[in-house]
Amino acid sequence: METWRCHVRAELVQRDGSQRDPYAGVFRSLSELQEQFEVRQQIWEDVQSPSLDQDGITFVDLHLWLRESEHLNKKLSQTVSDLTSVLYFKEAELHYWQSQVSRYRQEALSLARGSNTMKATLNQQEFTLERQAKELSALQKEHTRLRKGMVEAWKEKGELLQRWMEEKKEEAARVNKYNDAQERWRRLARRLKKQLRGEAVKSSEVTEVNMTNGGKEAISKLE
Repeated sequence: METWRCHVRAELVQRDGSQRDPYAGVFRSLSELQEQFEVRQQIWEDVQSPSLDQDGITFVDLHLWLRESEHLNKKLSQTVSDLTSVLYFKEAELHYWQSQVSRYRQEALSLARGSNTMKATLNQQEFTLERQAKELSALQKEHTRLRKGMVEAWKEKGELLQRWMEEKKEEAARVNKYNDAQERWRRLARRLKKQLRGEAVKSSEVTEVNMTNGGKEAISKLE
């Protein structure tokens, strides 16, 4: 409330300083003096008129009437001055509120434009959000499918690993069995070699004995 009052006062001071005639007070005083002079002149003429004696009006009555008229005139002048000040004040207040209305109208227009911009932005954001929601749903479905495929792949990998381990166990068992057979064959071969070697030694000894006996018989025959 105090803000707009200060504003009104400032407007009045500016108006008095720039728009109003600086000699308006002098002219107003001169006009009031002229009015008072005319009233007094009219009263003086009435006093000089012979009809006053006929009506029984004395000079004292006229003087009182003059004083009362001047008093009423001053009150009227003061009332007019007060009303003029109030009028200026109301006019300045009206200008102030008109400027405020204009400012608020501009702000309302600006807010309306901002609201339209925000509405357009909101629509764009809603469209983007809807599109991203669809993309997210598609990605979730793809993620579920890939996860299911990964689970199946891990399961298949586990089964393949289990089968590979079983095949490796069977292969290791076959290799061990083959190695055992090879070891048995090597042992058997060593025994056969030993036997053959022993039989060969015995055969050579028999041959030598036979040769020795034959030589002795030949010598004895020669003798």
